[in-house]
Amino acid sequence: MAVKLRLSRHGRKARPFYHIVVADSRAPRDGRFIERIGSYNPMTNPATIDLDVERALYWLSQGAQPTLTTNRILSYKGVLLRKHLQGGVAKGAFSQEEADRRFAAWMQEKEAKIEAKRQELSNKKQDTAKTRLAAESKVNEARIKAQEARKAAAAAEAAPESEAAPEADAPAEA
Repeated sequence: MAVKLRLSRHGRKARPFYHIVVADSRAPRDGRFIERIGSYNPMTNPATIDLDVERALYWLSQGAQPTLTTNRILSYKGVLLRKHLQGGVAKGAFSQEEADRRFAAWMQEKEAKIEAKRQELSNKKQDTAKTRLAAESKVNEARIKAQEARKAAAAAEAAPESEAAPEADAPAEA
């Protein structure tokens, strides 16, 4: 039986949400699976990935083959690096402590990159909000000036009429 690590699609139309599952390769995409090991939400920025790393590593060691997208997700979360480091430990290239140290350093660097992206997105969002607010205040000022100009024009029109009206009401002296 060929076992695959793959995505099972959930969510509504145009709003995908995926479960990362271990399934028989002959089973339907959204059908029967052996074990659910995580989830993937591509709608957030950056994408939200929740993965049981130990179970994914176990299934990879048992010979399960990841699909292309799942392979990218496993690489992003460090599962493939961890498997690679475990192979080095098994061959005696370095100790388990060295493998753990290398993995921890990689994870720290990865987390720093992700946090930098989140910060960049947050700053971009704040800049966009400031720009919108400035444009909105400029439009509001223009509206206020236009309204004041209309009021002044209406007052100017009303003033000559009110001055002419008393003269017309006064009796003519002859």
